Order: sequence, then C-alpha cells, then structure tokens
Amino acid sequence: MAQVSKGLLRIVCYLRSHKLEEVKTAIAATGVSGMTVSDVRGCGNSPESAAWFGTEGFLVPLPIRSKIEVVIPESRKDDVVATILENARTGEHGDGKIFVERITDAIRIRTKERGSAAV
Repeated sequence: MAQVSKGLLRIVCYLRSHKLEEVKTAIAATGVSGMTVSDVRGCGNSPESAAWFGTEGFLVPLPIRSKIEVVIPESRKDDVVATILENARTGEHGDGKIFVERITDAIRIRTKERGSAAV
C-alpha cells in the first residue's frame, strides 16, 4: 500500500565534494526530479586548526564541501535519506550531515501551482 504524502520536506545534505556525482546520480535514480547543488565551506566538530611548518604557524582553511538540496513529499524521506547515506558515507570523520526541514508551502512562480504540484 502506497504511503500518503503528508506534506513537503527539504533535505539538505553537506558532503565531501568527491562524492557529489555519485550522490546526485543515486538521488536522481530514486525519481527525485529537481535538486540544487552548491559549493560551500565549513566544518562540523573539527573547527579550523593550527598547523606548523617549521617555526611558521598557520590556520588550515575550512574545507570545500558540496551541498545538495531537494524538496520532496514527506513519504519519500526514508528512501532519499537512505540513498544519500549509502552513497556519501566513507566511514571517516568529515563525511557530512543531512538535515530534514519541513516546508510549509511551495509555489511555482510560472504557473502559480502550490504544494506538491509546484515541486
């Protein structure tokens, strides 16, 4: 029995840049038709750290990561999150984070469609 959509969710995923193509392809294979991808810089539990070269100290810059955003029906959440985990995970520190946010409305500007129809 198919799940009934309860609303819309935005999945925001920060991941290692070298995993981007693999994750994008896997998400698209689940039937998700649109996504936004950006290059971002940031850190999680490991902030910028000092490194030394001889007697010269410097800060290691924030690493470049990729960010993927998709808006999906709530009924697709578990499938999309599992797909990201399966394809983005290396098991090492710095694999990234997934955030799930509730969307109160979506509007397609061209047609004025709202809700799931706009996605």
